[in-house]
Amino acid sequence: MRPGRRLAVDVGTVRIGVAACDSECIIASGLDTVARESDISSSIDSLLTLINEVNPIEIYVGLPANLSGSHSKSTLDAISFAKALQGKTTVPLRFIDERLTSVTANANLRASGKNSKNSRHVVDQVAATVILEQALSMERSLGYAPGKSIEEIDG
Repeated sequence: MRPGRRLAVDVGTVRIGVAACDSECIIASGLDTVARESDISSSIDSLLTLINEVNPIEIYVGLPANLSGSHSKSTLDAISFAKALQGKTTVPLRFIDERLTSVTANANLRASGKNSKNSRHVVDQVAATVILEQALSMERSLGYAPGKSIEEIDG
């Protein structure tokens, strides 16, 4: 396992959940929820502030494919957002399959006694945490960076 902090983002149409892990990759936790502005540069600036604070070696972006694996409107939106973010940072971005992470996040919140309606601002952070935990688990198993780069997705 490579040492160093990582970030994960769950890109939604209204909010962007952000999670981070410690430098030993032991604990992943929700970091923030960024408003998804109609002006994408405003949302990216907010993320860049978090990136500069955390100084991650990698950023994982949830890729919301359909259950069949095909691309959806949300998939294309996440790719477009990630490309815009990659254009503003030197930190490598990798896509992680995020099918069902929102379902898992909502289930985790319900299990902890939280109401989904009152926890909307947190559910995106929890979804980002699930994405990050998946990525860390995959890297531990594989021995290399999981997911796909922007070039691999475009190719």
